[in-house]
Amino acid sequence: MSYGVSAALQVAIFQALTSDAALGTLVGANIFDAVPSGTAPSLYVTLGPELARDRSDGTGAGAEHRFTVSVVTDSAGFATAKQAAAAVSDALVDADLSLSRGTLVSLTFFRARAVRVAKGNERRIDLTFRARVQDD
Repeated sequence: MSYGVSAALQVAIFQALTSDAALGTLVGANIFDAVPSGTAPSLYVTLGPELARDRSDGTGAGAEHRFTVSVVTDSAGFATAKQAAAAVSDALVDADLSLSRGTLVSLTFFRARAVRVAKGNERRIDLTFRARVQDD
């Protein structure tokens, strides 16, 4: 297994999200690598946890990365968050991302979970994707 492609994959995902016009229309520049400190924007996207598994074979080192992208809003309903989540999914599924190390073989949607956070109005949708990479 190689975890060597992980940083390159994260950079490419972040670039894909920040350069997507449809997502930008919904959340502006509120796309983060980590949850923002202080007062959070009303609607934002953040990169979340990742789980990598060995997918090496006879042709070389590889891995499957399951990673989460979260859409968070302080709106009382899920409608706005779901629009942003759809834009995240559209930007990433089957994306042809160029990596600074390795090669992206595939990028697919795995699952989503929409939850009401605590007792407030905050809503969060966690989208999990699967990226299959080779470490060339």
